[in-house]
Amino acid sequence: MKRKGSAVWSGGLKDGKGTVSTQSGVLNQSQYGFNTRFENGPGTNPEELLAAAHAGCFTMALSAQLGEAGMTAQKLETTATVSLDKVDGGFAIPAVHLELVATIPGASDAAFQEAARKAKEGCPVSKLFNANITLDAKLQA
Repeated sequence: MKRKGSAVWSGGLKDGKGTVSTQSGVLNQSQYGFNTRFENGPGTNPEELLAAAHAGCFTMALSAQLGEAGMTAQKLETTATVSLDKVDGGFAIPAVHLELVATIPGASDAAFQEAARKAKEGCPVSKLFNANITLDAKLQA
């Protein structure tokens, strides 16, 4: 299976503008630029897209792990925070933090935590990052 995304850029780093698109059309020439990445301008940026991809991948992986453990979630809500830090010679993504709030009727916290750990380690997007990935998983009653 292969999926495609594309980017088009015109101009210099700070004054240039770009768009990103996805094969599915969910993103179609969505604006990005220096101001959307390093300031709070309108549009998206690579780190925001990575965070959404990681949150989505992890949450699906967790659903699979829960199913293998005989649990079904009523609701899984994940937020991924991607850190972009200035390092020698440029920028790097040293860490991603996943925050999960789950509603799973009848689940034990121990079984839930084990499923969440396995999902964090097994999610294909987690495997893509060369970063420290942390997780706070909370089970609601």
